[in-house]
Amino acid sequence: MPVQEQDEIKKLRKKIKKLEKKNAEIRDEMAIQRTIFANERTLMAYFRTAIALIAGGFAAIKFSQHVYMELIGLTLLPIGILLAVYSFVRYLNKQKLIQRHRQEYEPTSHHHEELHEKQASRYGNID
Repeated sequence: MPVQEQDEIKKLRKKIKKLEKKNAEIRDEMAIQRTIFANERTLMAYFRTAIALIAGGFAAIKFSQHVYMELIGLTLLPIGILLAVYSFVRYLNKQKLIQRHRQEYEPTSHHHEELHEKQASRYGNID
């Protein structure tokens, strides 16, 4: 293989390595975004359940003529309200945790590149 082709291959390999490192950072950022969206979906699922409990309790109180159904309705209303409050508090705590992890996150691609250069220079290879 001619020297020119070998040089071109080395350049392409170096370019590919840099792109792979950049893609790894993008994947990490997208993983954080997916975690945030999952937390929001969980909040919405809790809210849907809370609304269903509150609506069921309200319907049991208003449209039933039996005392036991009114008791069930009076039980469902506070359970639904407590579930809504719990879900919102849980959501806020998870968001704080996600943000704290996000602030502590440090991309490692430049560290890997620096380490590679030091190791390669030790052997006289500079790619």
